[in-house]
Amino acid sequence: MRRALLLALPLLCLSVPSPAQDAMPAIHYPETRRVDQVDEQFGVKVADPYRWLENDVRTDPAVRQWVTEENKVTDAYLATLPGRDVFRRRLKALYDYERFGLPVKKGGRYFYSHNSGLQNQAVLYVRDRLDGEGRVLIDPNTWSKDGATALGEWVPSEDGRYVLYSIQDGGTDWRTVKVLDVATGQPAADTVEWVKFSNLSWAKDGSGFYYSRFAAPAEGAKFQALNENQQVYFHKIGTLQSADRLVYATPDHPKYGHSAQVTDDGKWLVITTAEGTDNRYEITVVDLTAPNPTPRTIFKGLENEWSYIGNQGGNFFWATNKDAPRLRVVSTNLYARSAVPPLHEVVPEDKAVLDGASLVGGKLVLSYLADVKTEVRRYTLDGKPDGTVALPGIGSAGGFGGDPDDPETFFAFTSFTTPSTIYRYDVASGKADVWAAPKVAFNPVDYEVAQHFYTSKDGTRVPIFVFHKKGLDLKGGAPTILYGYGGFNISLTPAFSPKQMAWVEQGGVFAVANLRGGGEYGKAWHDAGRLANKQNVFDDMIAAGEFLIAQGITTKDKLAIQGGSNGGLLVGAVVNQRPDLFAAALPAVGVMDMLRFDRWTAGRYWVDDYGYPSKEADFRTLYRYSPYHNIRAGVTYPAILATTADTDDRVVPGHTFKYVAALQAADIGPKPHLARIETRAGHGSGKPTDKIIEETADLWAFTAKWTGLEVK
Repeated sequence: MRRALLLALPLLCLSVPSPAQDAMPAIHYPETRRVDQVDEQFGVKVADPYRWLENDVRTDPAVRQWVTEENKVTDAYLATLPGRDVFRRRLKALYDYERFGLPVKKGGRYFYSHNSGLQNQAVLYVRDRLDGEGRVLIDPNTWSKDGATALGEWVPSEDGRYVLYSIQDGGTDWRTVKVLDVATGQPAADTVEWVKFSNLSWAKDGSGFYYSRFAAPAEGAKFQALNENQQVYFHKIGTLQSADRLVYATPDHPKYGHSAQVTDDGKWLVITTAEGTDNRYEITVVDLTAPNPTPRTIFKGLENEWSYIGNQGGNFFWATNKDAPRLRVVSTNLYARSAVPPLHEVVPEDKAVLDGASLVGGKLVLSYLADVKTEVRRYTLDGKPDGTVALPGIGSAGGFGGDPDDPETFFAFTSFTTPSTIYRYDVASGKADVWAAPKVAFNPVDYEVAQHFYTSKDGTRVPIFVFHKKGLDLKGGAPTILYGYGGFNISLTPAFSPKQMAWVEQGGVFAVANLRGGGEYGKAWHDAGRLANKQNVFDDMIAAGEFLIAQGITTKDKLAIQGGSNGGLLVGAVVNQRPDLFAAALPAVGVMDMLRFDRWTAGRYWVDDYGYPSKEADFRTLYRYSPYHNIRAGVTYPAILATTADTDDRVVPGHTFKYVAALQAADIGPKPHLARIETRAGHGSGKPTDKIIEETADLWAFTAKWTGLEVK
């Protein structure tokens, strides 16, 4: 539905130190060169002494040397933590279980991903029948020695003869697209480069496919150049990329991005255009049966969400937030004579948020979020209620893809204590059967999850999940990790994570706060946590920490905060505002310089949530909370372990480099303020299992040290 396109020692006398406050050897940080860089914006002089750390680590020897020295200090410190080996061993055991992806049925064959447990990358399999033996089609574990080259997106052709797939190297967002012959298992000569943030969609007859690409970046700018002028192309099988046909482009609007999808009947191409991260789209359609197929924009203005669900001939179904902040389903007839086809409401807006929609087996299958938990409802094509899909518990469900007339579909269900289980669903009978259920190295009944609601600073009621062992003794509070995101209309729904389980097994608590800025309660919830309202997100996170303490779940010296990407920004901002509230902080791949984020790669998309640093009102808001610019010298800070990766071309690592350099230079107390910088990894996607285990063991050992968790 959404375009995919994140404390020092307390000043006390006559006190007995806790385990997290034992005497520490002094950490000698690398000397980081400062430059006399001051920019004046709207009358404000903004110092940026570490500007040089924005340079690409692959091409700037000085930045590369700085990274080497920082990692040396961090590695030496982490080696002193006794819990690291325990977490590493347990994480390895927890990750060692079979993981299946949702099957995709094409040409009578079933395609699916599978990881046997500790494989660095999932493998693509095919079965000739539902209960048949799986055959390996693509094993990306053979592509590189370090396991950091991953299988990205993959799509079978309609007849199941070919698989279109992408290769992701070292965590980058760039993709190389290739074609595999399913019968022989051999790749064809077809190769398409410079693909990023793209849908891949076959022509119905298998003659070729549609994709979106950018122009090749200048030499040396691959990982930092802005992504503009995305164009839709058609590639004919058996030809060179240079012969690909341009289908759609908007050169007068270089910031527009375009994604193309062929309808299930193969007669139409639906092009979705967006400018940023908001679900505000233009929809352009191409009648592929016409003698001269011509793009026709039917929804203009980048004002509303229009997510294609399916069609029957010229009658198209859409999920939209037009006149429905929590979304509804409407239909349009593209054969209507009017320039803008009239809307017909099929399923009205509900109190719950519409989170997913599909047309399968002649029914509309709609997934809703009700207080952050999935409900699945069925409707006839004229909008009449047709029952619900029974789920195995309280958690998150997704999938329900397939052909409009095929009654067979699949969905996945997960919760904090339930690894993703795949179900085959018969639309006609309404019966769901387990297709693949993993066996795990723990007993789910030994753990409990509770959803609470707390009050934020302005009186807003905010949900939070709290996950721990059953019967955990909370007298005096338990070491707790508080996780949040709060942005880009993204909802944090219940899901199983071996990482979280490893922490909770040791007697810790894991809490997930559903902050404003996310999509848990629709557009109003998102709007309340972005642009000029971004401070609400930080207030929500601070209130979550205060709630956990007030409930006796934890204490200030046992509470850690974690978040990645936009959540890394969250951690940086909240720690600056309330350093007294946390014992440890784990910002990952964070957006830390809010005055320059829009200058690299995908950063320019984020203005929908953050605003424009070049506009005065936005600048003043951003400057007030930018983590890099608001470190408070003379104030005691928590222990901080910031993580990033050298190939992150989503949130470039310079954000974290500058932030950590500023932390280490400031007088903020004796606790460690370190950077862990991964090599051959990116923003997170495609990271090999062994790197995930090593990084998590380091994070949890660090957090255990500073929250007093006794690792056994």
